[in-house]
Amino acid sequence: MWDTLEVTHEGTNDVKRSRINTLTHEYELFRMNQNESIQDMQKRFTHIINHLASLGKVFPNEDLITKFLRCLSREWQPKVTAIAESKDLTTMSLASLFGKLQEHEIELMRLSQNENSDKRKKSIALKASSSSHEENEKDDNIEEDDDDDDEDFNLFVKRFHNFLRNIGNRRKFNFNIKKKGEESSSTPRCYECNQPGHLRLECPILKRKVQQSSTYQS
Repeated sequence: MWDTLEVTHEGTNDVKRSRINTLTHEYELFRMNQNESIQDMQKRFTHIINHLASLGKVFPNEDLITKFLRCLSREWQPKVTAIAESKDLTTMSLASLFGKLQEHEIELMRLSQNENSDKRKKSIALKASSSSHEENEKDDNIEEDDDDDDEDFNLFVKRFHNFLRNIGNRRKFNFNIKKKGEESSSTPRCYECNQPGHLRLECPILKRKVQQSSTYQS
């Protein structure tokens, strides 16, 4: 009856050896996965060594601790060195090791969050500085545009004044010509000699002719 129960729950010797070989292979290849937490790594490691222990294969505590420390990734190496130098691995338990590693993991997460927060603050400050610089450049461009507009407006006013001055000169010139024409047309002309400034009766030429005609008659 006992043999039957043993075979039912543990399998035959061949099955046990096969399971031990498989679990031992997993134990030897055990490594920390990328972005894996200490808690998840602890579950996988404990699962393997508990199954091996149930099949009769038990590792010394020091070997288990050394194995787990060697399976950690590169970023954990400073902590691994500190643990190896400060503690006697022969007296340390797995539970104590996992607790220390989880405390260090929490500290790493806190530092990472602070670094990310600092990066975000620097990024916001940089964006604000860039935005302020762009606004200043925009204001400078607007001021330059305003200066250009003022120069263009002043030039336009100057040209407009010159234009009005030219029109005024032209009108004055035309008015003088017209005035002279009107004066010349309104000035009386002699029908005898066709000279302005006197009438025919006052014409000296006409008077000489009359005098000559009177002399001839007498």
